Formats: sequence, C-alpha cells, structure tokens
Amino acid sequence: MTESNGGQLTARQLAAAGIDTIFGVVAGPMIEVMSGAVEAGIRVVNCRHEESAGFMASAWGYVRQQPGVLVVGSGPALTNAVTPMHVATESAMPLVVLGGSTYGPTRGLGGFQEADQIAFANPGCKWTRTVDSTERIPELVHLALGQAASGRPGAVYLDYPGHLVSRRVPEERVRLRARAPEIAPPSADPAAIDRLAGMIAGAARPLILVGKGAAWAGAGQALRQLVDCGLPYVCSPMSRGTIPDDHPHFMNSARGTALREADLILMIGGRFNWIFGFGGAGRFAPDVRLAQIDLSAEEMWSGADLELGIVADAASATRQLCEALQGRKLSLDPAWWDVLRAKRSANEAALAQAMDADGVPIDPHRLVRELRDALPRDASLAIDGETIMGISRQILPCYVERGMLNAGTTGCMGTGVPYAIGAKLARPDAPAVAVLGDYAFGAAAMEIETAARVGANVVFVVANNEGIAGHSIQDGMFPEGSPRIASLLPAHYEKMAELVDGHAERVERPEEIRPALDRALAADRPALVHVRVDPKATRLSGGVYLR
Repeated sequence: MTESNGGQLTARQLAAAGIDTIFGVVAGPMIEVMSGAVEAGIRVVNCRHEESAGFMASAWGYVRQQPGVLVVGSGPALTNAVTPMHVATESAMPLVVLGGSTYGPTRGLGGFQEADQIAFANPGCKWTRTVDSTERIPELVHLALGQAASGRPGAVYLDYPGHLVSRRVPEERVRLRARAPEIAPPSADPAAIDRLAGMIAGAARPLILVGKGAAWAGAGQALRQLVDCGLPYVCSPMSRGTIPDDHPHFMNSARGTALREADLILMIGGRFNWIFGFGGAGRFAPDVRLAQIDLSAEEMWSGADLELGIVADAASATRQLCEALQGRKLSLDPAWWDVLRAKRSANEAALAQAMDADGVPIDPHRLVRELRDALPRDASLAIDGETIMGISRQILPCYVERGMLNAGTTGCMGTGVPYAIGAKLARPDAPAVAVLGDYAFGAAAMEIETAARVGANVVFVVANNEGIAGHSIQDGMFPEGSPRIASLLPAHYEKMAELVDGHAERVERPEEIRPALDRALAADRPALVHVRVDPKATRLSGGVYLR
C-alpha cells in the first residue's frame, strides 16, 4: 500500500498549485517537507537564517505574482520568521509560512522548542491556522496559498504539530486540490468611475499617485494609457517601473512640488501613509480634492480627507477610467506642466555636480550615477540602507513592473540581500543588483553563500561609508570621543565574495567604478563590488525628494 507522510503531502499540494521554489532553513520537524519538495521537483533554497529566507520568499512571490513559501522549524525558527511576516503583510507581498511546532503529546509538558507559535504569528499575518490532521494538509495548504495572494496580499501562517508531519496516510485517503478557482478581479462601480472621470477632467492641476498595489495588479499598461491622456504621475518607491521611469510624465523628481500644488490627487493601489505625508495638511494643497482606488475599503479611512473612494482592482478600474475619459476635454492648466517640468529639471540639475564628482573618497552620488549608466533596462533592483537608499531612490531608474524592491512600508533594514536573491530566482534571465550600505549588507551578508550555492548570480554593490548614515550619527548624536557605535570598521567586504569563489572587486577611485561594475555584471557568478565612499557624505536635497 502506497503511503505519504505530511511533508510529502505538503510538497505535492504546492507542486499542484504551480509552486516550483520554496525557501527555508532545514530544521525539525519540517525536514520531511523539504525532502518531499525535492521528490516533487520543487527547488529548495536553504538559507542561513529564517529572516532572510522569509524576505527571499516574499520577493520571489511578489515578482512572480504567486505566493512565496517559507518553511521553518519550531520555536526560535518561527520567531525568526515574525519580522518577514510583518513586513510582507504591511508591504502587501504574498507569503505563506509553514512552521513546524512541538509534538502534540508533549505540549504543556515543556516539549522541545515549545512555544505558542500561533500567538507569535497572529499580529504579523492576515490568516493563521493549525493543521489538525495529516489528511487535511493538502486542503489547508490550498487555503493558505489562496489567503496569501487574494485581496490585499500578505503573510499567512500554517502551524504543523510535529507528529502530524511524520505521520503517513494511505494514498486512497489523499485528496489534492489540483485546481485553483478562476477569480475575476473586481471592477469599479460605473457611476463612481464616471464621477472620478469628471473630477479629473475638471481639474487644472491633476496628479496621479501610483502605489505598489498597482504593480501587483499588473496595471502598467492601463496606467500608461491613463497618463498618456495628459496627466503627470508620481510613484511610491516600490511601484517604480510600473510605467517605465523614462516616461515624460514621470514627476518623482518634482515630487514635493507636485504633491503640494495639485488641485486633484488620485491614488491608485497605494496608501496615504507616511510615504505620502499621510495625505494631510502641510504636504497637500488646502483645497485639494482626493480620490483613491484600492482593493480594500478600509484604506479609504486614513489621515487623508478623501472625497471619493472606489473599491476595485487597480488594473480593471484604471482601464474603466481610461474609457470614461475618452471624449472628455481636460481642463488642465498648461502652466501646471511648465511648473512641474521646470522643477524636475532644476532638481535633477542640483544633483549633477555630486553625480560628476571625481574626488576621493568617492561621493556616493557618483557611485549611483555610474550604476545607473551601467544597468540594463531589464534589471531587478533591491536597495537597502540609509544614505545609499535615499540617493538610489533619487537617481536609479526602474523600467520593469515589480522590478524595484526596497525597505517598503515598514522601512525594514536587512531586506536588500535576500530580496535581490529572491528576485533573481524569480526572473533568472534578467540581471539582479542589490545596492547596499555596509550596515545593511552586514545584516544578511552570509546569504551570499546561499546565492552561490543555488546559482543566483546577483551583483551586490556595497557602498561602504563606515556605518549607519556614515559618520553623521556617530559624530552628530554621540558625545565627542565616543567609541565606534553607529560607525563601523572599514572592513574588506569584497572578501565575502572570495569566500564562495565569487567575483570580488574593491573600488577606491571614481574612475574605477564603471569598469568594476561592467566586470561584475558579466561575471556569471555572484559578484560583490565594494566601493569605499565618503563617510561624511549625505543625501542632497535633490531628485525624488526635493520640494
């Protein structure tokens, strides 16, 4: 009689759902899940830490528009996964966490790594359940996958008591869920769309805000049609590339002026949270009219004084809006375009001197400009750090939908290395580049071994300014003469690549940057370009964040 254990059933259900890659750290009682995955033809990416594995899975899922799957052991393994669960839910990235837990017969008796894992997972998840029988594992995995990716994506947690993972079930009692339902994305109310079209047509200074929910929905083509009607737009950091950044209506370099002076703002697939000043007074014009398209009605209640909220899929609603605008004459004030273009040009020019600087130590703006010029259009980007993340957001473009990953809604440091690896595994034919501060790189540096082992040929660019925000915090916020606290040693980070026979470069002069980047991009193995930048340099008031 053929039998399958709980791990094999899990893997078979994942394969039936089209999941071809899972992430995790090998640990009991979930080793059977990873072994079953190998049997089922699923790639298993075993990482050095559960937090990094969770971030990799989140990035893989977001880029692929599928749930990312993280497999972790019990106790501390699960608590290590709490941060990626929280980040995935807040940043609307689909993540399924399958966590082993204490064997049922020893619960309450001080079982090995016993913890209330559901209690740990609940605050960071949109759905949690406990496996109550081995027979039900395929059904519960099916439900978890659907919950993670449906509606607003986020993290879900499925708890596996250890004795149910190893238990075997006769084949005749196995029921796989081989078909996912076809779910039509929700369209907008036609009357609401007609009203919104009227608001846009009547505005003198309209502005579109694009959030990463639009990127998740695949709204790029519809959004391009919308802005081609004659509308300027600004993107949230992770929605960059939903419309390629070289579109003439892209106004992130005049973001402050656009937000402050628009008389109508339409948010599509994003939140009026801290990234957009909460939609409140001081950031927006006092008489601005605000509208929002989002999958979640709860998002319509925020710090923004919203006039019209439309609950719908971002792509579907944008297509409807384009149709409703056909034949309508916009009241756009030509001076609005003049203001935005002039501000964009002025802000970009303000960065030019720093981007062309040829001094030593290297100005980080020069590093990012060289990287901008070296990158192919189809590259996936993961950005992590403080100073270098701010500068990269100002200078680095993105041309690919879901091609820009960074700290996101939570501002979590330590995402850059694993996000880049996850993106590379999701889009293996495109280059993946992680742009990292030295502190951010250190948070997950050993995952370069994971990248080498699984063939994820990421280029890691480490901008070493010797600390958190360079020396600005160390020198400006600690007493004079303090030991290194916010500042770090000038370490030889390129040696991390040498540890795994990767391509290693150390750069100390500006003219060395581009040749080193070109060699790294062509290396066909994990590469690390360590660039010594000025520890006293700060992000200039230019580009994306200029007022």
